[in-house]
Amino acid sequence: MIYVLAAIGALTIAVLMWKAFGPQATGEARRRPRQAPIAPDDDPDFLRRISEQQRKQRRSEDD
Repeated sequence: MIYVLAAIGALTIAVLMWKAFGPQATGEARRRPRQAPIAPDDDPDFLRRISEQQRKQRRSEDD
């Protein structure tokens, strides 16, 4: 019976140590909200680059 209690106590201590010092102990992953990927048609930089490329292409075709 004492061995069962010792095993439960050791397991409890191991879980608490993992929670305290595990990979996400700093909470860094929890502080940063996950950013959803931006679709190309929703990305203003992408749309601006496409617009500039089209303007350059039109200018080169007109000349």
